[in-house]
Amino acid sequence: MRILHLLSQRPECTGSGIYLQNIIDQAAAAGHRNFLIAGVPLDSPPLLPCLDGEQCSFVTFSGGDLPFPVPGMSDVMPYASSRFRDLNPGEIEAYRAAFALRIRRAAATFRPEIVHTHHLWLMSSLARQLLPDLPMVVTCHSTDLRQFHNCPHLRPLVAPPCRAIDRIMALSPHQAEQITSLYRIPGKRIQVVGGGFDDALFSRGVKRRAPPVHILYAGKLSRAKGVLWLLRTMQRIVHLPVHLHLAGSGSGEEEAECQALAGHLAGKITRHGRVSQERLAELMRESHLFVLPSFFEGLPLVLLEALASGCRVTATDLPGCREILGAGDPDLVELLPLPPLKGVDIPHQENEPGLETMLARCLERQIGRIIASPNPDPAAAARLTLPYSWRSVFARVAGVYQEALSAAW
Repeated sequence: MRILHLLSQRPECTGSGIYLQNIIDQAAAAGHRNFLIAGVPLDSPPLLPCLDGEQCSFVTFSGGDLPFPVPGMSDVMPYASSRFRDLNPGEIEAYRAAFALRIRRAAATFRPEIVHTHHLWLMSSLARQLLPDLPMVVTCHSTDLRQFHNCPHLRPLVAPPCRAIDRIMALSPHQAEQITSLYRIPGKRIQVVGGGFDDALFSRGVKRRAPPVHILYAGKLSRAKGVLWLLRTMQRIVHLPVHLHLAGSGSGEEEAECQALAGHLAGKITRHGRVSQERLAELMRESHLFVLPSFFEGLPLVLLEALASGCRVTATDLPGCREILGAGDPDLVELLPLPPLKGVDIPHQENEPGLETMLARCLERQIGRIIASPNPDPAAAARLTLPYSWRSVFARVAGVYQEALSAAW
């Protein structure tokens, strides 16, 4: 089967891009042919191990097809980006026209039998309008739901065509409910397929000796990810035998704020910058505790990678985190309750000291557990990660493909 994959942002730098690459890998292993359209900076064409150059077509930003940087599905990306909320009507129209050109060309030359697009947002709505008769499925990654919330002026462009997509794939039951509520898409057309991780790459290894306890955060350096919260909390526990590893990058004022706070932890922190998946796997194998203090998540696959690598995990009690960790052994997993937020991902200022106290106490407990027993029970971690191999995920995705094809026939 010929599958056309659509992603409006950089495929090598984001969680949705990792998801896409693994789906393409699994589809190729199953004998399908794949073609990708994505958005990239003019001066940074990606090298994707899952595809060669003839299987890709890129809309180029920052001086190529479009003068502005690639708009990110998050407002803070780990690279220079635009925000959809800041694009004027002319820029939105130019954005749609640039992707329309690539989509029409791929439809004519590649002749896809099904389209798999990512995010219930502008490009997916455009693809449905351009290719109304082709079977089409879309994977929701939650950042699209946040854009829907933050950009009400774009909803008329997005919602009606997205309602006409044959099947929608959600990462969790909670996300499926949100899709129905926001887009008014019937639940019978939404399938929960979940997310996955590379169980060949992320596996247990030899941990560093403790103390000190090595704590790892990996992700965007942004307020919404809770990085400022984590760094302020670390200042409270510098007297403990602990070392923080910060892997990731951001952009603009928020990254600068994170880096300034990190500078106060000299001797207690290593800043790795943005790392490859291979380097991330090494860091996870060596670290004792993975912390995800985020205020907004879809289904955070990085938690699965950390568990499979032998880390204990501390995360906020968001629906996606609970989906993965809710049945976890308390020696392995600790979830932190959040107070009501301002908007979708901003804590109220008056709650910040209490959040820091709560996280500090949690880290103190985890440090004690790790010093007493550095290696958590591998069977407990395996019970949580087993359903999330990419082979299992693609089996569910392939089932959704068949449903969409059957609906079109």
